[in-house]
Amino acid sequence: MDTLLHTSALCAATIDVKWPLEPSTVRGQWRGVWRGITWMVVLMLGLLPPQLQADEPVLAMSPQAFAEHVEQMLILPVVNSTPGSAVAVVVEGEVILQKSYGVRRRGEPDEINTQTLFRLASLSKTFASAAAAIMINEAPITWQTPVQKSLHDLNFKRSDYGARINLQHLLSQSSGLIPHAYTNMIEDHTSYAQIIKRLDKVDFVCAPGTCYGYQNVAFSLVGDVVEANVGTDYPTYVTNRIFSPLGMTRASFGRDAFITDNNHASPHVRARDGESWTSTGTTAHYYKVPPAAGVNASIEDMTHWLLAQLGDNPVVLSPAMLDMMQSKVIKTTPQEAHYRRRRGLSNTGYGLGWRVFDYAGDLGNVHHGGYVRGMRSEMVFNRKHQTGLVFLTNSEPGVINDMVFEFLDLYRDYRRDRERAAARMATRVGAQGSGSQALMAPVGGL
Repeated sequence: MDTLLHTSALCAATIDVKWPLEPSTVRGQWRGVWRGITWMVVLMLGLLPPQLQADEPVLAMSPQAFAEHVEQMLILPVVNSTPGSAVAVVVEGEVILQKSYGVRRRGEPDEINTQTLFRLASLSKTFASAAAAIMINEAPITWQTPVQKSLHDLNFKRSDYGARINLQHLLSQSSGLIPHAYTNMIEDHTSYAQIIKRLDKVDFVCAPGTCYGYQNVAFSLVGDVVEANVGTDYPTYVTNRIFSPLGMTRASFGRDAFITDNNHASPHVRARDGESWTSTGTTAHYYKVPPAAGVNASIEDMTHWLLAQLGDNPVVLSPAMLDMMQSKVIKTTPQEAHYRRRRGLSNTGYGLGWRVFDYAGDLGNVHHGGYVRGMRSEMVFNRKHQTGLVFLTNSEPGVINDMVFEFLDLYRDYRRDRERAAARMATRVGAQGSGSQALMAPVGGL
């Protein structure tokens, strides 16, 4: 009994929380609470006399409890600082959370729901890689076919390098062109067709395939290659070959489709006070480059997209296609990927339309985010663990910056908790023999 009291005191110190909680420390404090409770359960079960251990259920957090935990620890602190948001979480192949929060436009009563459209911004690039993968299965073209074989009027400043640029280079951001070539022109009144004609003025910083340089204009040449090889425009091809078969019934392309929809989220920027949000207009700029930033979708649509990336619909996206898209093609630094310095983060790179990295011992994490004025999006997953998250918001909250890694931290804790519980149950069953009544009980209320 003295040992148990000592253990309780130790764990109580571990989960000590200072009240009142400061907003900036809420997530960290409550994560400490959860870990302290977990260790208290583990230690106490390990210290109970054998005759009592045999009657105690082995505790393991249920998937639904984990969903509630993610919502409380990660989502709500962000949601409470935005006009509106939507989230989807898949754990081990099952959708455990799909939820919407807030309003479509600040000061108005219309609430966001799971059908509300958001702009995906650069998360649209992930559909371009899928469209290219599907096209390659149907057309006489490969990842390594030079794009000039499809686009005969396309010229580059260095003709020798330009003749080598292929689909893989475009989709992996390794064309060799100076980073963000002509992104500034997207934001003025220059048309996409006019911008493309000026690519012959852009310098190369390296040979194609040898360095990373993020692009929006050059990336969108993917859409032109698709159109040249399948005989239909890029948005129609994506709609027919990806949106429709995956059940993404609300997904669309372009500003008109977005603003004329009766259920779309208005973008918001910080007001002059630097704290509150004010609605703003939907800019047309990045809709000029549909493969790079032109998709609109709801959280329900994006749940289907997340499941497809996890391998749930092999008829549309085969395992071979997913392997190709989700594997590193070119190395990036964490800074180039817009990741803060973080312990355990390694092997960062860009695949085909996706960022990839290893984190805290888990290999093969896949991610992309998106930003346009007044909107942000994030999607991260690990196909091996069949787990991922999508978050959409009609604002620009800074607190979203660490969401990807905080979600992976929470999932790692959840997985390890279940693995420890399974190991304890196996040990108990082995000790008690075939007549054992050992029980692993899900903790459903935490």
